[in-house]
Amino acid sequence: MIFGLVAGTVVATNRSDEIKGAKYLLVETCTSDAKGKGNYLVALDNMGAGTGEMVLLSQGSSTRQTSVSKNKPVDALIIGIVDLVETGGRFVFRKSV
Repeated sequence: MIFGLVAGTVVATNRSDEIKGAKYLLVETCTSDAKGKGNYLVALDNMGAGTGEMVLLSQGSSTRQTSVSKNKPVDALIIGIVDLVETGGRFVFRKSV
């Protein structure tokens, strides 16, 4: 899995994904403490994430193992919204409410 920060929304009226009501987000990959890496992915949003949120991404063939994305041309999928990350006994990221 990959950490990412939602940077915005991607709209494409002509697409071949065959997923009804699909919402795509622009996501910048990041470190566990939410520092952006400058690499961006377009990801299918399966969780209802919003701009500025830290998310968990799945990428590659494993993204096509959900009921929504099964056998669809999806390469990046948001599979979770991160609430907190703890490492080495301290919190390095905590979602602001």
